[in-house]
Amino acid sequence: MEFLKQPKSLRTSILKHIENPVQFKKLLLTWSQQFREVVYLDSNEYPQQYSSYDCILAVDAFTSIKTDYHNAFEDLKQYQQISKDWLFGCLSYDLKNDIEVLNSNNFDGLDFPDLFFFQPKKIFLLKGNQLEIQYLNMCDDEVEADFEKIGLQIADHRFQTKEIEIKQRISKENYLEKISKILEHIHRGDVYEANFCMEFFAENAVINPLEKFLKLNKISKSPQAVFFKNNIQYLLSASPERYIKKEGDFLISQPMKGTAKRFIDPIEDEKSKNLLASDPKERAENIMVSDLVRNDLSRTAQKGSVKVEELCGIYSFEQVHQMISTITSKVDSQHTAVDVIKTTFPMGSMTGTPKVSVLKIIEELEETKRGLYSGAVGYFTPNGDFDFNVVIRSILYNQEKKYASFSVGSAITSLSIPENEYEECLLKAKAMREVLS
Repeated sequence: MEFLKQPKSLRTSILKHIENPVQFKKLLLTWSQQFREVVYLDSNEYPQQYSSYDCILAVDAFTSIKTDYHNAFEDLKQYQQISKDWLFGCLSYDLKNDIEVLNSNNFDGLDFPDLFFFQPKKIFLLKGNQLEIQYLNMCDDEVEADFEKIGLQIADHRFQTKEIEIKQRISKENYLEKISKILEHIHRGDVYEANFCMEFFAENAVINPLEKFLKLNKISKSPQAVFFKNNIQYLLSASPERYIKKEGDFLISQPMKGTAKRFIDPIEDEKSKNLLASDPKERAENIMVSDLVRNDLSRTAQKGSVKVEELCGIYSFEQVHQMISTITSKVDSQHTAVDVIKTTFPMGSMTGTPKVSVLKIIEELEETKRGLYSGAVGYFTPNGDFDFNVVIRSILYNQEKKYASFSVGSAITSLSIPENEYEECLLKAKAMREVLS
């Protein structure tokens, strides 16, 4: 054990060796359930070039900020600059209304805040076999007792769940009609690409969020997985997509556009992967969004620093193959961490291009307020670095309202066939539907 306490530091830092990291993560997550605020981030051992940690847990708010979209980014900037500490939380899609003159009037069964961040008393950072525990100095005498309790957790998450009936907010017929309307906008030149989403939901749903997350995580094993709890509101996310990450002045964004089915037969599976790589519609989707991300990053970048590191790379996950591009830049020193997020939000992969026109059209055609879906969850470090995912392949749950929800979407371009887009949505919904029912 090593103490890394600096005289002026807010936190005491302790290092420990963990023999079995996979088992330890489950015990850690089980132990965390006693707290009102929880953010658990797990890369599921997925090989990632840009990953700082394999797993992070932050619990128990010392301070927090919760607000609607009005002036939200300015409030977050002040909170982040004053606290100069680790902050964990979420950005909802509807923060678009703080950036542009837009609104969100669709139905919302979940009632999540537009923005919520907290400064945790207790943080666990796992990389390989090394665990760093960072506690605020006010509670650093609890480290050893807590560590002992984590080791004693019994990872038994069985739970009697009554039957859940999952309903679809938009019928197939209505969906096809709406896609045709987006195609009319595209043919008129109003937009080039629009990400259209629809909701599946369950009312009177009594679930054990931890059990459902573990089930979802097991069948998806995605690199940007999140278990998020804010009192009675939960996010159970098997997201494979990184929205944006900052290390020093270096920024990485990895838009994901283009999806293909996985097959048990390796020959079929390889064929599906190769078809995705060469599919003109999927490539066009990805390239358009990559251009949008390049443009967004250029707003805070040092001149000439925006680079496409990889265009239309193919990555395989448990449920699907995905097409991902990686765009990097260097931030100009006049811009803050929050400026970078504000100028790139909502992320291109969940909106389309040109962004503002798309935001208006999808607000008009979608029937549910997106809320945290297609927003982001992540953290700021004390020196202003950050890492955020894209909230997709996720179940959202309001325990008080007994309302569970998951949404799926796809990118509509001039090459889209409405029927195929509908099938893609059902493919993306498969894991969440399986977990809830």
